[in-house]
Amino acid sequence: MPFWRNNNSKANKVIKTIKISSHIAAICLLLAYALPAVGQIDTTEVRQRAVVFGSRQARLSKSTSLTAVSVSQDFLDTHFTGNIVQALEHVPGVQSMDIGSGFSKPMIRGLGFNRIAVAESGVKQEGQQWGADHGLEIDAFNVSAVNVLKGPASLIYGSDAMGGVIDIKQPKYPTENKVFGELSLLGKTVNGSLGGSLLLGFRKDAWLVQGRYTEQHFGDYRVPTDTVLYLTQKLPITHRRLKNTAGFERDASIFAGYKKGNYEGNLMVSNAFQKSGFFAGAHGVPNIASLIDDGKRYNIELPYSKVNHLKVQTHQEVKWSKFALFADLGWQHNHREEWSAFHTHYGTQAAPYKDPDKELMFNLHTLSANAALKWQTTETFSQTVGTGGQYQDNTIGGYGFLLPEYNRKTAGLFWLGEWKPSEKITLTCGLRYDWGHISAKPYDNVYLADYLREQGYTDDVVEENRWSSRRVSRSFSDVSGAMGLVWQPSPIHLLKINVGRSFRLPGANELAANGVHHGTFRHEQGDNNLSSEHGWQFDAEYSLSLGPILISASPFVSLFDNYIFLQPTGEWSLLPDAGQIYRYKEASATFIGGELSAKVNLWKNLRYEFSGEYVHTRNNDAKTALAFSPPTTLRNTLSWEEREFAISAELQTIARQNHIAQNEDKTPGATLLHLSANACLHILGTSAHISLKVHNVFDKKYYNHLSFYRKVEIPEPGRNFSLTVKIPFSITTK
Repeated sequence: MPFWRNNNSKANKVIKTIKISSHIAAICLLLAYALPAVGQIDTTEVRQRAVVFGSRQARLSKSTSLTAVSVSQDFLDTHFTGNIVQALEHVPGVQSMDIGSGFSKPMIRGLGFNRIAVAESGVKQEGQQWGADHGLEIDAFNVSAVNVLKGPASLIYGSDAMGGVIDIKQPKYPTENKVFGELSLLGKTVNGSLGGSLLLGFRKDAWLVQGRYTEQHFGDYRVPTDTVLYLTQKLPITHRRLKNTAGFERDASIFAGYKKGNYEGNLMVSNAFQKSGFFAGAHGVPNIASLIDDGKRYNIELPYSKVNHLKVQTHQEVKWSKFALFADLGWQHNHREEWSAFHTHYGTQAAPYKDPDKELMFNLHTLSANAALKWQTTETFSQTVGTGGQYQDNTIGGYGFLLPEYNRKTAGLFWLGEWKPSEKITLTCGLRYDWGHISAKPYDNVYLADYLREQGYTDDVVEENRWSSRRVSRSFSDVSGAMGLVWQPSPIHLLKINVGRSFRLPGANELAANGVHHGTFRHEQGDNNLSSEHGWQFDAEYSLSLGPILISASPFVSLFDNYIFLQPTGEWSLLPDAGQIYRYKEASATFIGGELSAKVNLWKNLRYEFSGEYVHTRNNDAKTALAFSPPTTLRNTLSWEEREFAISAELQTIARQNHIAQNEDKTPGATLLHLSANACLHILGTSAHISLKVHNVFDKKYYNHLSFYRKVEIPEPGRNFSLTVKIPFSITTK
């Protein structure tokens, strides 16, 4: 019986611990056994059949001591359903925290929110990523390649990358002068989604210019259940559709690049707009009246959210002799609004004259700059020095309150050395110093003060609680560093080890939030006495390539001295209908786990792939798990290819999650079957790529432990057919 199916008795807990330890020990034994075996293998034949390490994935693996995965265009096409995060979920160690309206936010090895950096062409994406109901505002059709770094990447990317990086690469230059384009179409049955994207561009000698426009519309989601449970109340789901989960997305971007000789530079402007409804049961207290079917599937009613993300950025690169200079500059404007029918518990608060239903508004401006200089000191030793800084200013609006107005300034300086004593060994070492300052404005809630007086509270209690936000002015500084080893004793073995100390500045929500967050329906309160978050992290990766067989194992351990998390306090909130207060706290925490993957060419065009991921989290002070701990997940995939046609079947096994934080619900496991077929058709001088996927073939009811909708017992979408068509075209020019 698998360890996650045991009961909660003390004896079974001991057995469970032993079995978990045995899994980790097995990985370590694999490393210990495989390395001495180098001299026992006939490498002459192996070299002829080995995977060529000159590939993009091999180059990335050998260039960093972190566990790194290069995600190609083919991989994205195979798994693409209009959501880039869900496509990356097929990378072991990457999880998708779903929001329910087709949007998701990434997690890596159980770390998410402000602990994961998402960079696009060198500039970190900055929005309201601290919220569980806030997605990633990037055009999924405009992503052609991604590098995923798993583990502490603070050394290069700054404090927000302590859990890893999703690095979206800039467009590649075509090999010849031409006018080119691509028309992409997408349809999904689970929510009646229809989308399209058009790319047009040209290359002329040193110039590359391309633009893209994308639009998607989707209706209410279908789920395999007739009722959901909110607290103890059963709520009907008419026609198995989640009412008011429809929405749409419009994205546009233009990229202009120039590359000649030792110089390369580009400018990119992009704008992403998303609007989607909130299911009534996930935004405030639900009631049956709000769930009555109106016969409309694509309308968006209150409550809903909309967000617009405008970004302007440039990358500059100059190489000469033994030097290379890189620079990135970006400006971003993230504007998010949450709308809900005006409601107040305060008799003196009237509806605003303008936009009376605008509950919350966040208006975030971010200016960022990064520069790095790399030079080859000797034939075997190179150094990189770099600096980066960021300025943020956030204003607020709406009749509700959650976050105050604030501004945030950060600056960092790093050094990285790389020594290659031989072709088989690379040693790296680096240090980074970061400084940050955050200041938040006070907010006097006069309506709350009047309410408390009416309830008979004393003047002292009124004065203490009327300030939804007090003035915050805090500075932070810390040092992070890393040491790494990349060792390739032969073409078939690759071992990487990385030890790093990471660091993260607390966010504005962790320091200064104080209000009812209707996205999670609880009173969330910051603590302006929190210190910076830091910890030690150990990562290792071993890869074995034996002709048709490729095996990779990646264990990790992370130890945090003061991990910041949201904890129920047991204190009753004085805000009306708010329940208890959830306050940001810090505690000692441990993350331990790893990923295991294998690829085997069975026979001719038949291939088998396996991947598994395991994360165990622990709040060492409370002796419980941390919230949003991903369950163990296994994927077994069998695929067959014949020329330009391929089919595959994937069996996904999700373990039950019983290791939970306080006030989290246990989540049962599930086994799902997914099918896909891909074909390349030659039509009118071009090659059209057609992909048909069936997710959750048997329409099984299951839950995502990381889902925004998990708390109201809403299962994941049911059976979904998705069809993607990509039609490229080009005309060669002189």
